[in-house]
Amino acid sequence: MHAINVISGISMLGVFIGSAALVIILSVFNGFEKVILNLYSNFTPEIKIEPRQGKTFDPNTPYFNALHRDPKLFSFTEVLEEKALIRYGTTGQFIGTIRGVSDEFLKDRQLDSTIEKGSFTLKDDDRYFAVIGATVQGKLSVNINDQLSPLQIYSPRRDASSSADPLSAFEVKYIYPSGIFNIQQDFNGLIITPIDFMRGLLNQPKNISALHLNYKKGTNLKAVQEDLEDKVGNMFTIKNRYEQNADLYKTLNYERWFIFMILTFVLIIAIFNIIGSLTMLVIDKQKDIAILTSLGADKQLIQGIFFFEGMMISFVGCVIGMAVGLIFCVLQEQFGFIKFGDNLTAIDAYPVALKFNDFILVFLTVTGIATIASGISARLSIKRLGEIKQEL
Repeated sequence: MHAINVISGISMLGVFIGSAALVIILSVFNGFEKVILNLYSNFTPEIKIEPRQGKTFDPNTPYFNALHRDPKLFSFTEVLEEKALIRYGTTGQFIGTIRGVSDEFLKDRQLDSTIEKGSFTLKDDDRYFAVIGATVQGKLSVNINDQLSPLQIYSPRRDASSSADPLSAFEVKYIYPSGIFNIQQDFNGLIITPIDFMRGLLNQPKNISALHLNYKKGTNLKAVQEDLEDKVGNMFTIKNRYEQNADLYKTLNYERWFIFMILTFVLIIAIFNIIGSLTMLVIDKQKDIAILTSLGADKQLIQGIFFFEGMMISFVGCVIGMAVGLIFCVLQEQFGFIKFGDNLTAIDAYPVALKFNDFILVFLTVTGIATIASGISARLSIKRLGEIKQEL
């Protein structure tokens, strides 16, 4: 009996650890997803409108002017974007993307959270400034405190003709960096400037590359997207955040489910220890089982006793494990006592985001595996019942 109790305790401990680990891991992945998507949202609008053909379009149409006055809109940002050659100092050069944005881009109050050095300043009186990504800064060794060395932006002239001087084929503009942002590799090669600076660089007085739309909280974005597709979808592509970052969302989901499957396999091993403990209990209680059947207990009752015990072991371990996982996640969310290290600036501790659906998923997973394991053990309890009764 002592050995059986030990094995049952080990089984319950395995379920407890597996359940707690599932809750914690899923919550941490939720936290990572929330942090990453919040960082991406600074440069990824809720709705993006681009032309189906060509690189630019004229936004000064009755429909877009009416759309700009939509009271549900939080920001209506005109974007003019193009690749260009960026030089800094005498030797450094880098081919990156220059994104000119209108003033409403700065409505996002979270932009400052992406800044490593300097500030997110694009205009100061009549002067234009650029905010550069960490990749650009690393490639060019930009010093934002050096007011004597501007960024040199080279863009091909549209009306350029053959000339002995190759530089005459380029439009050259100078702009000083005001800050360095760091989000993720996909965005760190960007240089953000005022759209008027880009208009001068590209000689594009009215056309834009895209419209970035962000809406107030509570707006039905799906309905907004469907309405835009009905009105202008034949000439423009309308993308939500998921469609703009489809690979990112897929990667996050794949990683989440891979980790979930690995921990589920660990949980299966732990729960199937119940078969061992219940099998030993069945062997030890064979005579008692035979006596019960002689007193009128049918096979369903005998199976139910052992099935209930297996489910009880799993249920207790699961509930305690989820409770401990919940407490751990709440403490981590409040105090952040498990940290990354000193070299990360965006977040210093592992992020956590609790979702009720995760607890339902863990409970159903444990219950499903425990039902199979307990069912197997319960069937063993009546396997040799006839032989035992004859022996008695």
